[in-house]
Amino acid sequence: METLAALGQGFAVAAQPVHLLFAFIGAVLGTAVGVLPGIGPALTVALLLPVTYNLAPTASFIMFCGVYYGAMYGGSTTSILIKTPGESASIITALEGHQMARRGRGAAALATAAVGSFVAGTLATVGLTFLAPPMVSVALAFGPAEYFSLMLLAFTTVSAVLGESRLRGAISLFFGLGLGLIGIDTQTGQARFTLGQPALLDGIGVVLVVVGLFAVGETLYAASRERDAEVTPIRGSVWMTPEEWRRSWKPWLRGTAFGFPIGALPAGGAEIPTFLSYLAEKRLTKHPEEFGKGAIEGVAGPEAANNAAAAGVLVPLLTLGLPTSATAAILLAAFQGYGLQPGPLLFEQRPDLVWGLIASLYIGNVMLLILNLPLAPLWVRLLMIPRPQLYGGILVFAFLGAYAANNSVADLVILMVIGLIGYVMRLYDFPAAPVLVGMILGPLSEQQLRRALAISQGDPSVFVTRPIAASLVAITIAILIVPPLLSRIMRSPVKA
Repeated sequence: METLAALGQGFAVAAQPVHLLFAFIGAVLGTAVGVLPGIGPALTVALLLPVTYNLAPTASFIMFCGVYYGAMYGGSTTSILIKTPGESASIITALEGHQMARRGRGAAALATAAVGSFVAGTLATVGLTFLAPPMVSVALAFGPAEYFSLMLLAFTTVSAVLGESRLRGAISLFFGLGLGLIGIDTQTGQARFTLGQPALLDGIGVVLVVVGLFAVGETLYAASRERDAEVTPIRGSVWMTPEEWRRSWKPWLRGTAFGFPIGALPAGGAEIPTFLSYLAEKRLTKHPEEFGKGAIEGVAGPEAANNAAAAGVLVPLLTLGLPTSATAAILLAAFQGYGLQPGPLLFEQRPDLVWGLIASLYIGNVMLLILNLPLAPLWVRLLMIPRPQLYGGILVFAFLGAYAANNSVADLVILMVIGLIGYVMRLYDFPAAPVLVGMILGPLSEQQLRRALAISQGDPSVFVTRPIAASLVAITIAILIVPPLLSRIMRSPVKA
């Protein structure tokens, strides 16, 4: 009952006219950027960070989550019509959805993606509503040793899961940790890694790194790889036939069942549940001959899993301050920009923000369904924007936002350097999210490590004698050891 009462108060916050307006703006922006190939939710939230700090935090985060959800909706349009997934989680949608579009069933593919996103997003938000309070209760038992062990787990999972190479992920993580150490040490007062530059004494702003990696670096990469894509026209009614409804509703539910729990795991994400959903639908379908040629189940299930995982990602972010995706890492940076730290204390100190944000997800899902079903032809027109103008506008907006934050030319130089580094990282498949996680959580983990050792009088066994800390350390070690071990066992020849 306490959860329902808190949610009711959240709806009172989210239903305020100004918050409804920002939810709508976020939904429109998110859908628009989701439709545009190469522009994702992480890049959009990164661009908005410098210009939203004058807003109230509740309005900003309602808009950010609208962008996050909206991009998941809009990404299906690009995947289906031009077979260009904006994110790795939309690969399966591109495979089956584009085949449906080529067969003249593009409208049905877009409809099942939109309705499936609404169903999965709503059910996953219900899961977020009732799972968050128990996780907060657990997190309240955390001390410095537990928090350091949790951040160690975050470093391991983010560097191992985000990206195709564990080594590249680790290099990105240590680069981020190095960036986080720049500036004056708060405990000793000594300058670290400043190269004698006064501009670096306060450290490098997280916003500069976010905008540099995701706006500048990603845009330069997208511009260098740009190619003209043929847009498959939408034919037929936007409403599905009774047969298509019958074939879609079970995949929606199964996709949600895959997406939300996996997305809520520290090593979760949206890619794994989408592939699991696709494999499950392929195994359970009564129309196996259509798979690979445009099976509607192959769109309905993965799209539901994708959107359910997006809500699942918010569980560890809000309750533990643990980002498990690039967009979640940027949201964590946004929280810190307002002087807020996600976690159990946030639920106690700012319940209006947390529950207003959760309530806005229900409202945003309804808005997105209304925006996506009848307005699909309008969103397709965005695909006609000339790419040079689009990418040029993003770069101008990024540099203006970065300069306006502090009116500093030094910030522009740092932004250019980080942007070029981001381009090189993208070119050689180094994931950007571990950089942000390392930079944001690195200083926090250093503080928790020092506190834990101070309490234990320098005894490092505190990390293995406390049950929760020991469990987190064991999980971290397992993530490092088990996958390579299993891979080696699978490759080893079987002796007769």
